[in-house]
Amino acid sequence: MLQSYRTIQQDSIHETEIKKSQFICSLKRVTSEDEAKTFIQLVKKEHWKANHNCSAYVLGDRQEIQRTSDDGEPSGTAGVPMLEVLKKNELINVAAVVTRYFGGIKLGAGGLIRAYSGAVAHGIRETGIVEGRLQQEIIVTLSYGNWGKMENFIENQQIAVKDTQFTDQVIVTCMIDEPKKAEFEAQITDLLNGQVNFDSGKIAYFEQPVKRL
Repeated sequence: MLQSYRTIQQDSIHETEIKKSQFICSLKRVTSEDEAKTFIQLVKKEHWKANHNCSAYVLGDRQEIQRTSDDGEPSGTAGVPMLEVLKKNELINVAAVVTRYFGGIKLGAGGLIRAYSGAVAHGIRETGIVEGRLQQEIIVTLSYGNWGKMENFIENQQIAVKDTQFTDQVIVTCMIDEPKKAEFEAQITDLLNGQVNFDSGKIAYFEQPVKRL
């Protein structure tokens, strides 16, 4: 299994206008070629009056499956540039369709490449990227008196927190990379002078937004 992966935060649609042509970028998380193809056909059906519905998708843990379509635009000016943006952002399991409503001004090959790649890049920036990491749920139970120390530790170490419950004690579920489980528990035990209990939950992918540079 992958230790980590990157994909879009959610399905989204974003529009841009370039020299009176309207470019609509539709992005979707997909898990199979059939799902990607169905998505592309749905966009084409919705925008059947558009001049072009160009597409690209990348699937697999290591981007093994890559497909593109220029849908009537000059060869190499749409689908491939779109795919390159997905690959540059290290995304997996994402399909992109850029719908173009022609505005009457020709862009030329270079202009088309910039327009289609730019539409996908803009869509990705707007929807955001998440990184999913294979992590262990560690359920930490502590007293209210120790919560301030624990909260500061979580913030300073940028620990991912799945859930926090305040009952007669504080129960916080932290997501830790599995190889770092023992180190994390030792640090918390030392921090709270042993006044803490640990339980292990499931191992699963936990997604967090990737901060923009």
